[in-house]
Amino acid sequence: MIELDTTVGDGAAVIRPSGRLTMIVAPQLRTVITDTVASGRSRIVVDLSACEFVDSSGLGALIAGLKTARQAGGDLRIAGVGPQIATVLQLTNLDRVLRAHDTVGGAFSAG
Repeated sequence: MIELDTTVGDGAAVIRPSGRLTMIVAPQLRTVITDTVASGRSRIVVDLSACEFVDSSGLGALIAGLKTARQAGGDLRIAGVGPQIATVLQLTNLDRVLRAHDTVGGAFSAG
């Protein structure tokens, strides 16, 4: 399940997937990110605090979302990363591309 929060600040949004971010949910996440950027909110934080697992499809959706947001002049950041997701990010070296922040607020305020 993916929930889109209200806008936080100028042109910013929080997306909160929950459960398992796998090939079943990944296309929905891509669509939510694309639609959010198309609506003028190109600064996005994906709050993963309610996500317990991410597979390669989920990572692909996050990277695609990052590209979409950056092409629109914004950015995609992640927050609330648990141990399993942190390990996957480190093993794939995606922790260098998708920098994890402790909180949604911290992700928005990070430079």
